[in-house]
Amino acid sequence: MAPSTYTRITLQERPTGDITPKTFRVEKVPFDLKPKQNEVLVKTLYLSLDPAQRTWINTSGGYMEPVKIGDVMRSGGLGVVVEAGPGSQLKVGDIVDGFLGWRDYGIHAHEHKTVRKVEVPQGCELIDLLGPLGLTGLTAYFGLFDVGKIKAGETLVVSGAAGATGSVVCQLGKKVGAKVIAIAGSKEKCDWLEKDLGVDKAINYKSPTFRKDFVEAVGYLDVYFDNVGGDILDLALRRLNQGARVALCGGIAAYNSPPKGITEYLNLIAKRAVIEGFLVLDYAHRWTQARQELSKMIQEGTLKRQFHVVEGIEKCPEALPLLFSGGNAGKLIVKVTDEQTLAKL
Repeated sequence: MAPSTYTRITLQERPTGDITPKTFRVEKVPFDLKPKQNEVLVKTLYLSLDPAQRTWINTSGGYMEPVKIGDVMRSGGLGVVVEAGPGSQLKVGDIVDGFLGWRDYGIHAHEHKTVRKVEVPQGCELIDLLGPLGLTGLTAYFGLFDVGKIKAGETLVVSGAAGATGSVVCQLGKKVGAKVIAIAGSKEKCDWLEKDLGVDKAINYKSPTFRKDFVEAVGYLDVYFDNVGGDILDLALRRLNQGARVALCGGIAAYNSPPKGITEYLNLIAKRAVIEGFLVLDYAHRWTQARQELSKMIQEGTLKRQFHVVEGIEKCPEALPLLFSGGNAGKLIVKVTDEQTLAKL
């Protein structure tokens, strides 16, 4: 039986710095959703919270069109089809992923590929499709292997290493035989990286001795996988081996304030090094192959994952800033649907 109302969260103003209580608005609206030709009604199960969402609410929107004022906040997620319109290739009960947005129900058009049917690989969990088997895990895979071109015996440094992408990068680096130096923002995160993920050394960037610790642990690096930008990127650029590769994945340090720019870029010339930005969307034709490799690692127990789950769709606005304060541990997810419904899937 359909509910009388549903919840959606819309963008109210574009923040110039940190996200504030005025940035979004939680709305309860009448349930008037009915799928038409080739459409489906999807009940949201989980929503993915990612640093890129901060760029989507800027004026430029980054690599995607900015979310418009008054529109439902864009977000990847997992859902279940509860009603299918005429001609739909999807059927009731299908699990789908796509840009579901911050709402507990929504109409989506399968023909426009806004959602697609997914299945949980053997030995994996549903939420793995938002973590190591989702865009964060795929970003780690292609950023490390295609952009970073990591090799056995090389030194890999990963910033934001305890996050959803960074933690996968660390484990893939160890798998190929690299020396892995991880950077995180607390003793607890550093302990997890060393003891559970097996990195060679984890460094706390909030430590007063961070720069000294970095130089002592790293020496010189071959691949720097950057999720942070800012001063740590500059520090890494000073410690390049000849032919080093810098994979620019994100810049959390600059998402809530204007970037300062880098000063050590001339070392790229001296070391004949490469710095390259990338988007996981460019590798969509190879996602299936990467997912197969990553799911095999999960099945074997060689790819560990950590989820930070927040319950309740109304918590999305206050949960998103955790990504920029270091308040999350692992992949940040909002559970929208109750346990009883999830248990039936």
